[in-house]
Amino acid sequence: MTPQEMARIHAASFQSAPRPWSLAEIEDLLTAAGTTVFTEPHGFLMLRRTGPEAEILTIAVHPDQRRQGIARRLMQQMAGFAAANGIAQVFLEVSARNPAARALYEQQGFVQCGERKNYYHDHNGNKITALVMQRDIGDA
Repeated sequence: MTPQEMARIHAASFQSAPRPWSLAEIEDLLTAAGTTVFTEPHGFLMLRRTGPEAEILTIAVHPDQRRQGIARRLMQQMAGFAAANGIAQVFLEVSARNPAARALYEQQGFVQCGERKNYYHDHNGNKITALVMQRDIGDA
């Protein structure tokens, strides 16, 4: 998947966000040390490793292709990679207002371990709490 395709999917996937990632931001992340990308048709997951931990930077599936298992497969690819590469824990942030994403993460073994008040802002400038979730690799 090209960076341009990733930028298009990210823009479509995060329409309610104040600003989706730009092509330049995606290209920068792709060249950053420790970044790994998993792709499926119509979706991608970007992971950044730092020692025995990793963070899911984003997971994006085109809205027209949701509810077909793409995000689940991306999460499973990421977990397999993490286990094979000595990553002990994976973290992510998710909007407290995104029950569908939270349900996906919980199904994949993630549990809430914290929160960041006013972390996100919607396109109207409203502040949204981010839930910090964590998964020990080898679990669930």
